[in-house]
Amino acid sequence: MPAKTSLSLPEDVRKRLQVLDEDGFSDEDHVKEKLRLVQDFLHVDAQDQLTSLEEKMKSSEISMEIYISKVKSLLGKELNLENGSHVDGMEKNGKTNGFTNGSHKDEDGEDVTMDMHEEEEAVKSPTAPKGKGGRRSKANSDNKKSPVSTRVTRNSGKQPTILSMFSKVQKRKSEDLNGEATNGQNELKKEEDDAEESREEKRLKVDSSDNAAPEESKSEMIKSVSAAKTPPPKCPDCRQYLDDSDLKFFQGDPDNALDEPEMLTDERLSLFDSNEDGFESYEDLPQHKITNFSVYDKRGHLCPFDSGLIEKNVELYFSCVVKPIYDDNPCLDGGVPAKKLGPINAWWITGFDGGEKALIGFTTAFADYILMQPSEEYAPIFALMQEKIYMSKIVVEFLQKNPDATYEDLLNKIETTVPPAGLNFNCFTEDTLLRHAQFVVEQVESYDEAGDSDEQPIIVTPCMRDLIKLAGVTLGKSMLLYWRAARRQAIRHPTKIEKDSKGPTKATTTKLVYQIFDTFFSDQIEQNDKESGVKRHRCGVCEVCQSPDCGKCTACKDMIKFGGSGKSKQACKQRRCPNLAVKEAEDDENIEEEDVPVEKTKKVASAKRKKQTQCKLTWIGEPVQTEGKKQYYKKVSVNDEVLEVGDCVSVSSEDPSIPLYLARITSLWEDASGKMFHAHWFLRGIHTVLGESSDPLELVIVDECEDMLLNYVQGKVNVTYKPPSNNWFMEGGMDVDLKVIDDDGKSFFYQFWYDTEFARFETPPKTTPSEDCKFKFCGSCDRTKERERQEIPQAFEPLENEDNDSKALYALACFKGEQFRVGDGIYLPPEGFNFSVKPASPVKRSHRKEDVDEELYPEYYRKSSDYIKGSNLDAPEPFRIGRIKEIFCHRRSNGKPDMSEVKLRLYKFYRPENTHKGVKASYHTDINQLYWSDEEVTVSMSEVLGRCQVEYGEDLNESVQDYSSGGPDRFYFLEAYNAKSKSFEDPPNHARSSVHKGKGKGKGKGKGKGKASAAQEPQETQTEPQAPKVPKYRTLDVFSGCGGLSEGFHQAGISETLWAIEMWEPAAQAFRLNNPGTTVFTEDCNILLKLVMSGEKTNSLGQKLPQKGDVEMLCGGPPCQGFSGMNRFNSRTYSKFKNSLVVSYLSYCDYYRPKFFLLENVRNFVSFKNSMVLKLTLRCLVRMGYQCTFGVLQAGQYGVAQTRRRAIILAAAPGEKLPRYPEPLHVFAPRACSLSVVVDEKKYVSNVTRGNGGIYRTITVRDTMSDLPEIRNGAAALEISYNGEPQSWFQRQIRGTQYQPILRDHICKDMSALVEGRMRHIPLAPGSDWRDLPNIEVRLKDGTMTKKLRYTHSDKKNGRSSTGALRGVCTCAGGKPCDPADRQFNTLIPWCLPHTGNRHNHWAGLYGRLEWDGFFSTTVTNPEPMGKQGRVLHPEQHRVVSVRECARSQGFPDTYRFFGNILDKHRQVGNAVPPPLSRAIGLELKKCVMERMKEEQATENIKQEKMEVSD
Repeated sequence: MPAKTSLSLPEDVRKRLQVLDEDGFSDEDHVKEKLRLVQDFLHVDAQDQLTSLEEKMKSSEISMEIYISKVKSLLGKELNLENGSHVDGMEKNGKTNGFTNGSHKDEDGEDVTMDMHEEEEAVKSPTAPKGKGGRRSKANSDNKKSPVSTRVTRNSGKQPTILSMFSKVQKRKSEDLNGEATNGQNELKKEEDDAEESREEKRLKVDSSDNAAPEESKSEMIKSVSAAKTPPPKCPDCRQYLDDSDLKFFQGDPDNALDEPEMLTDERLSLFDSNEDGFESYEDLPQHKITNFSVYDKRGHLCPFDSGLIEKNVELYFSCVVKPIYDDNPCLDGGVPAKKLGPINAWWITGFDGGEKALIGFTTAFADYILMQPSEEYAPIFALMQEKIYMSKIVVEFLQKNPDATYEDLLNKIETTVPPAGLNFNCFTEDTLLRHAQFVVEQVESYDEAGDSDEQPIIVTPCMRDLIKLAGVTLGKSMLLYWRAARRQAIRHPTKIEKDSKGPTKATTTKLVYQIFDTFFSDQIEQNDKESGVKRHRCGVCEVCQSPDCGKCTACKDMIKFGGSGKSKQACKQRRCPNLAVKEAEDDENIEEEDVPVEKTKKVASAKRKKQTQCKLTWIGEPVQTEGKKQYYKKVSVNDEVLEVGDCVSVSSEDPSIPLYLARITSLWEDASGKMFHAHWFLRGIHTVLGESSDPLELVIVDECEDMLLNYVQGKVNVTYKPPSNNWFMEGGMDVDLKVIDDDGKSFFYQFWYDTEFARFETPPKTTPSEDCKFKFCGSCDRTKERERQEIPQAFEPLENEDNDSKALYALACFKGEQFRVGDGIYLPPEGFNFSVKPASPVKRSHRKEDVDEELYPEYYRKSSDYIKGSNLDAPEPFRIGRIKEIFCHRRSNGKPDMSEVKLRLYKFYRPENTHKGVKASYHTDINQLYWSDEEVTVSMSEVLGRCQVEYGEDLNESVQDYSSGGPDRFYFLEAYNAKSKSFEDPPNHARSSVHKGKGKGKGKGKGKGKASAAQEPQETQTEPQAPKVPKYRTLDVFSGCGGLSEGFHQAGISETLWAIEMWEPAAQAFRLNNPGTTVFTEDCNILLKLVMSGEKTNSLGQKLPQKGDVEMLCGGPPCQGFSGMNRFNSRTYSKFKNSLVVSYLSYCDYYRPKFFLLENVRNFVSFKNSMVLKLTLRCLVRMGYQCTFGVLQAGQYGVAQTRRRAIILAAAPGEKLPRYPEPLHVFAPRACSLSVVVDEKKYVSNVTRGNGGIYRTITVRDTMSDLPEIRNGAAALEISYNGEPQSWFQRQIRGTQYQPILRDHICKDMSALVEGRMRHIPLAPGSDWRDLPNIEVRLKDGTMTKKLRYTHSDKKNGRSSTGALRGVCTCAGGKPCDPADRQFNTLIPWCLPHTGNRHNHWAGLYGRLEWDGFFSTTVTNPEPMGKQGRVLHPEQHRVVSVRECARSQGFPDTYRFFGNILDKHRQVGNAVPPPLSRAIGLELKKCVMERMKEEQATENIKQEKMEVSD
């Protein structure tokens, strides 16, 4: 039957109706009057219904009240169709426009119906005992007093008697039937047309829609802007929308169906005679099985029983065929048809019945029923129930085995789980998980409750926290769930959950590492435990917090009030507040680097406040040297203690709590100020980054010194230098004493020189004072002066120039340790000079559209900020490049040059984007291509940032590509740019030759080879002999993944990875594919180390193990699960850390003693546990004797279109040089480049001097992947052709030189129909995400239709839309607790996002598209539009990014292979270190090796000369 059209009432009737509504008529008169007015205008079927009602009343089948109420309801319905904003229509709506809420405490009408019911029942079943079967009335007054009975769930408000109920239910035969309903979700998939609507009234047994809308809502309604603004009416009982096409009606019972009391006495069900004692054991409630069941409310709406209705005292009935308890066959034979059983007092779940299905049961006043098969019409509703039970089983089991899983991992698990055969639902999707999130989380909570108190609850795993945030789950509902009593039996019982045996074993450690982690720190942990034991507060809001202590668990038994000792101070186990646990875990992880208190790095010396002491001072011997007024001495006696130059002394502080300052005397003298000495300070270990983890007797040398009066000296101390032993490399893993020297209060030792700004521990510099100044030489002063000298530009090699009186010209300038000659290329900051072409720079336009149709795009209002994640609008420009034309100083009036300011006259180079062509030009050209220009500019030498090489391409004697890749800082030009005519032309002659003039090697002007070699000759002639070929270091890559770190090192040519360890098989296979020569161990690193340490040469598979002395470089990124938070260690997290892979990895370092060591990790590694993880890591390296440092690098600055900050710890063995961190190559968005680290309130930076600058422009998403062919959602072809040439420099690099190019792994995840539908509707504009989705109905690719999202509540925070529409989708928008019945599914706009958006920055970025000119957010291990990193949609195609696109965002060459299924491949890519980042680090390592080799060669040469001389 077609949907009804609206009534056409004449205007006067309408007015009269309105007056009626405002008049205070009694209900009866009101209805009769209204009926009289509209009778003639009603639809035919309504008129039929009225006639039938009238007849029934006349034959007194129904009472007057019921007749009135029916008529009222009917009229309400008719008039509501006619006019959406009519008050009467509202009365049907249970939630009258968001005002009334919660369990309906209906007025008068309810009482009438109640009494009627009880009369009916009493009539029907004279046998039913009133006390037990008597239903608890819903009338407000009775609420509290009603007897508990077995009606576990039907109480409103709080549940003071949870336990008493429990004990009643629990006496059932089966121990694990103690479940209880939780508030699950409503709004179910039922396919049904509107034809049912008309039959509705005939089927209603009783109707009570007398709860007139409250006053406020009436006035609200009249003000309402238009009909569309009032939410559509809901059924006051089952809370389903009455206009919902999915709302289905119960089809009526067969004629032979019996009522409950009759059915129960039917002989087909009787198990035994009534005098047998089988009944007592479960409180006289018989148990039966039911099949072909349907559950409905008293209006006949089929509805779910798990969505909180029973708990809200809504009466639900069921009709079915009842079978005896022993009958396992769900067919109808041998069963008793029964009608309108109930109402249901409770529902429960018992364990999985050996298979995958849970057993679900109902309790009514008369019996327990175990559900078998639903009726055909009820099946879709019941399937959801089973779905969510099965879903929670998957989740709990998965999290038990994978406590560190992310939300994306869980999605992956759920999407790849094949549902068991007996359950009629399709594959699980994210929508399924979010739909059932509340239930699933409650299951997890109850699972945690049943666990041991020292187990980490599953609820705080990263995955659960994300789910709770995203789905807006309410924690701490009273949990009477099905794994409380028998945790072992319920979910674990049929499907045995084994703890995952493949997890890492106990850490294998060397003695040294073990001692540091074990002995050294235990006392501190206890200290912290004491301090932090105070802070925990409850949230106080959730039901758990508000319930009383149980009195039965171990914690309660220890409480004084329950007769215990009160020592343990543990909270009742039933009352562990889940909100608190989750919040603590959250706080633990959220650290914003920007908000840390930043203390200026102050020189320690200036802060030393010292105290003078009274003392006797006498010089010993004659002065050894006199300089002006200063007389230098060799020795002095202080309080009868002899001190000489080179001795160490202590100086006490003004503040007695500060330990003594320690210093070395580097000279003694007397002058006008008195008897003086020069103090070269030591720093105690505790004042370095090591803090409290340092050895109390270890000092470091720092470059800080000062002149002081001798009477500050407290006394002499012994400070010894402890050099690494001669056999250092072979001493790894030996038994060592942690104590380096004995503590006699006066003895200290040092191993390193320490850089306080960068936290670098290095081998102390060798300084040998010349003979003449032996008694006044200070290494600290020396180095400080040298540094200051380098900071000042100096000019050398004056040139003759007669024609210029105002300028003195030079051929050479020195600055920051580099030499600059005329003709050299140099870098300047972007503000160094400007270009005459105003670039067509991207205008910072707002992406917000002003005139948005809020009806169609109801969430667009959330896009208030103009900042787009992953946008390059704020990225700085790369350095300016110029070529030195002249080096000069201005002459003073006396003709002498003013050497204090060295100036440079430069030729400007244009980058492609600086020409009139703008940014587009740079996309196709090489990143190091420039244009010559004859524009000149004068700059100050002090602005120069570094030197580079710029050559004319035609002059090179190699290809431009070979030249460019041959070394850093190499640029070329092929054309000159003329800004006036905006044209490109051949470069002038001087552009080519000036290179050589300055170098003074002008060979003929001929083009071609001779010239090019000349161009490079000066450098080459000087460097050729000294640049020995760097050998490749034999490398062991631990936790290698698919090999990103090794790949970058191989590209840098510093290492060859001979061994790799990777436990996860697919990644290990990928490593093998790309490194066929490497031995890859697919096993636990602890086991391997144990084998090697015990002298084994091979493992169980016969693979050769690396032995001591084999490994020259060790690199790897140990996972940090279990202790990754920011809060201080406590005993549990510390013991996890002690057994973690970080500790194992440090033991590898200690055992093998490689020349170089690199530890890579997430940015927050340096902040974990109050930076204690960092400190202990460095402490271990220092104790082993390694020079070491730490820093944070941004991968985006080294040539990938992705923000990825990583902590890198570097260490170098004695005798090697400790590498510095690589200078950034590419500019990058500044807000992603905050790389400083605060440890103990001191801010450390890595040694990068050029800050945020870079020599190249930033790499964009377009550079990364614009050349890849278009593919569809779910594309699975592993090899396809490129269908085109590379477009950008990056693409040319990344494709490499394959002979027959073939594109691999350009495959993407197949997203569910709903997700695909959403992606299709995300616009292509930059910054688009879920907030741009239209609220429409769409047909999906699987043929189903989506629904519109309904806005049903006023939103306290966001108000109403410009059209007056509501913006809330749940009661919580108005500040009340969530109502499970408000959940909506299968909508284009995901309901959960507006539900929780106000608390989570509007979920900016979920379903977000990448921007062509922007960059990727950190590449994740599983691209999910609603994952932690939701910006994973292709900029133009309706799909998530492909594996190859992710690999490119990480900088993997296209030839690089991955292994396994699509998710395995995504995970390999997402977990890898971007090769361009490790390549940059590798090149720094290479520099260190070259430098060392040069030094060794120099000393070798000197030796040779000496030998020759002596000959």
